[in-house]
Amino acid sequence: MAGLRTLYKGEAEPGLKSNFDVDYVIHYKIPSQEAEKAEAEASFIQLIKALSTVGFATEVRNGGKSSLLVFVKIASEKLLNNQVYRTRLQDWLYGVRIAAPNQDLTKYFEDEPVSEAERLRLAYLLITKSKNEGGAGITPKTGQWKNVLSVFPLHDHSFNRQWIKQWSSKYYLDEEDINNIRDRFGERVAFYFAFLQAYFAFLLFPAAFGFAAWLLLGQFSWFYAIVNCLWSVIFFEHWKTKETDLAVQWGVRGVSKIQHPRPQFQWEREAQDPVTGEVIRVYSPFKRLARQMLQVPFALACVSVLGGLIVSCFAIEIFITEVYTGPFKQYLTFLPTILLTIFMPTLSTLLTQLAERLTAMENYETHDAHQASFVQKIFVLNFITSYTPIFLTAFIYVPFGKILVPYLNIFQLTAQKFTTEGKPLPTKSWEINPDRLTKQVIYFTVTAQIVNFATEVIVPYAKRKIFKTIEEASEKKNNNGNGDALKQLDAPEEADFLTRVRNEAELDVYDVTVDYREMVIQFGYLSLFSVIWPLTACSFLVNNWVEARSDAMKIAISSQRPIPWRADSIGPWLNALGFLSWLGSLTSAAIVFLFNSSKQDGSPWDISAWGLLLSILFAEHIYLVVQIVVRNVIAKLDSPGLQKERAQRFQMRKQLLEQTFGANSGQEVELETDGPAVRGGEKITREALEEEARELSRKGAGSPEDRFWQRQRSADETILIGRALIAEVTDNSNKTKVATQ
Repeated sequence: MAGLRTLYKGEAEPGLKSNFDVDYVIHYKIPSQEAEKAEAEASFIQLIKALSTVGFATEVRNGGKSSLLVFVKIASEKLLNNQVYRTRLQDWLYGVRIAAPNQDLTKYFEDEPVSEAERLRLAYLLITKSKNEGGAGITPKTGQWKNVLSVFPLHDHSFNRQWIKQWSSKYYLDEEDINNIRDRFGERVAFYFAFLQAYFAFLLFPAAFGFAAWLLLGQFSWFYAIVNCLWSVIFFEHWKTKETDLAVQWGVRGVSKIQHPRPQFQWEREAQDPVTGEVIRVYSPFKRLARQMLQVPFALACVSVLGGLIVSCFAIEIFITEVYTGPFKQYLTFLPTILLTIFMPTLSTLLTQLAERLTAMENYETHDAHQASFVQKIFVLNFITSYTPIFLTAFIYVPFGKILVPYLNIFQLTAQKFTTEGKPLPTKSWEINPDRLTKQVIYFTVTAQIVNFATEVIVPYAKRKIFKTIEEASEKKNNNGNGDALKQLDAPEEADFLTRVRNEAELDVYDVTVDYREMVIQFGYLSLFSVIWPLTACSFLVNNWVEARSDAMKIAISSQRPIPWRADSIGPWLNALGFLSWLGSLTSAAIVFLFNSSKQDGSPWDISAWGLLLSILFAEHIYLVVQIVVRNVIAKLDSPGLQKERAQRFQMRKQLLEQTFGANSGQEVELETDGPAVRGGEKITREALEEEARELSRKGAGSPEDRFWQRQRSADETILIGRALIAEVTDNSNKTKVATQ
């Protein structure tokens, strides 16, 4: 596992210099139960055969902790080029690419070489696609492959070192930085960093304007609310255009139409597609609709459970801080925070698991549809937990305080029963706290951001380092001070590399959805509540500069390298941005109306209900009009991506005209018929490997990478070595049991 010191020091550790040409590592678990090991061995044999059938070279090593590491790489460049050509041809047929791939393959791959992200993505699809689609059909932790813990690519630590160093010394990220992310980690991750950078650039205006408004206009300013709502509309519409522009530049516009099927999809019947005539698997849309309707009770459950907890802690806090004057008050004020700290994560985890089960019940055919539905449910959860306390203060505590606070006597009566003499608790008359709303906003926009950074980056890194140190000390003690016994059994030139791979196998999987959620919720604070504290954007500007670097370190240090998936947008989070932008116009108008004109004393009788409703209605209509105007203005502006698209369409029309009038239409394309797209595959024979060995002997001993892939010369040898390692783990575990007895 690479650490900060490794990334920043001048010379990389030996194990980080090379990935030994490995495309993917499959982490395979050896069960501890003796009865399950025969099944695991048979499954391992099927694993190697499935990989070999579709054209992967394999090597197996001891993974430690009763596991194996299966290293795979695409054995033939012809096979890779075949897959690349087929995929790009499919993109053209679906309208993702403007022009079809050049039929002169040699020239085509010289003009448009295969990127690292593209190679890794296609290799992963070869591993995980069903056998009917030409893949190995390996789905981790599912069915036959329940012992496959993970399938992950290895980090390129040379790139990571340069990446972290470069970003740490730059104030502003440019297009080249984002393109480097795209080439290494795919468009899905690149879109997140592009969004984060665009959001950061747009924050410069509200940060400067908010600082001026804080000095000159103060809180609850109509002028600030109007400008802030206008800014949110412009940013939202700008990003919609920006992501389309990026999709065109990256050649992925419309790629969401090419869906990857979910192995977990359960179909009911087969039917003929009325358009293509192909046989497709169908699940009743009415059943799915009925299960989707469960989102309504799910949302109500979230409001009841999470909202009930927040309201209860809110009421307890009001009573202790603003009514109660008895002993231990300075300690009791922490009670609501303790209750939220204990119960909120637990309830959120339970509701998230419920959201996952509901999404699985909806039984979507594709990964994208499944993910979009899950994100909608997660957004509801985060909306409640993030914004409810401020909504309670702004629209319940302030307007209705005098009516509701007397009901808090229930806490006094309850506590009175536990006093020695049953005397009433000392209290004081309640008065509204005018600074409460501002302090809440400052907490969520400053303090909570710092806490989130610590829990997201610092705490996991420190916890992992501590556990690793304890594990190494325990292992050294068990091996009579010899240190890493497993490393001593490795080949010397592979030892450092294998140690690094074993560490990476234990890392968490990077989920870009978590980072999107943070940024969207943050945008909501700015859109909904920054009129309360105009310096909100200043805090977010500083936070997001750090966030971009910390997310980069999280990928490079704390997570497995993400699968480089393609995407043409930020997905369902775009709808969440639009909703928060619209809702911000309503809440800003309501807050300004309630707090700007009159002094609040906790009584609703002085509030003009019709004036409040008119303000909200007027703000919404102004928002919609401004949105239409901004959308039309931005649509008329040109962009590099749209220029590129028009140029490609012009070249395509020109080429078609030349072909129509007798120009040379090109040569026939010769593709391998025995590739991953069909049921067969490129067979790796001993004769081919021996010929390769003779070629290497003429050139010399070869590099460590070459020798790494020569230790097991065929799939049969990989199976033999893997079975021997499984048997070795079994013997060691039996000896350990005897020793302990």
